[in-house]
Amino acid sequence: MTRRINAEGLRLIKQWEAFIPFAYDDFDSPKRRRKIQPGDRVNGTLTIGYGSTGVHVKPGMTISEAEANELLLDDLDRFERFVERKVVVPLNENQFAALVSFCFNVGEGAFGKSTLLKKLNAGDYASVPAELSKWVTSKGKRMQGLVNRRAAEAGLWAKGSFVSSNTVDAKPAKPPILTVDNAVKVGTPLTALLQAFTSGPAQIILASAFAIGALFLLWRWNKKREEAAA
Repeated sequence: MTRRINAEGLRLIKQWEAFIPFAYDDFDSPKRRRKIQPGDRVNGTLTIGYGSTGVHVKPGMTISEAEANELLLDDLDRFERFVERKVVVPLNENQFAALVSFCFNVGEGAFGKSTLLKKLNAGDYASVPAELSKWVTSKGKRMQGLVNRRAAEAGLWAKGSFVSSNTVDAKPAKPPILTVDNAVKVGTPLTALLQAFTSGPAQIILASAFAIGALFLLWRWNKKREEAAA
């Protein structure tokens, strides 16, 4: 089953692609965007809806927002499969969504040959935001819209989520065992027990020894559990 982009990633793509109900030439600037009619010259790529391209887009074509949403989901399936196939390290849901948005924008060829993908597959997760920030030009010009989109994708990449990939299921992070609350829970009954059998300096020494021992055992248990889960 193909992994799907999450709702936040879908919102990001729709925000930056914007809904255009008619077929237009993506070579035109947004301010000069016009409906392409049969016979009109197209200098770039015929596009409609949320950046949908392909043989299904015809001159003179118009669609509703609901139809554009369906087209977007159909288009994204291809990019989701590509990201899932090309990325060999585990990704959380937001990281996957950020990469699908990026791939959808720059294309499969560019993403597949990118330094970003090479570094990520080598385990260098931290390099991704900086690599994203390099993809901000169009036709040789730095575009503020692309700068903003890359920043949004980097922000989505950095958001926490459960780790998941096509081989690793998403699971909530296990709560830490060694916490102040747990230490209090262990220390309180021990202190009460010591008070029943000792008093004075001996009570303080024994209470401290029990508390330190309990914390050490909790630390060892938690460490072993983390090592087993790694």
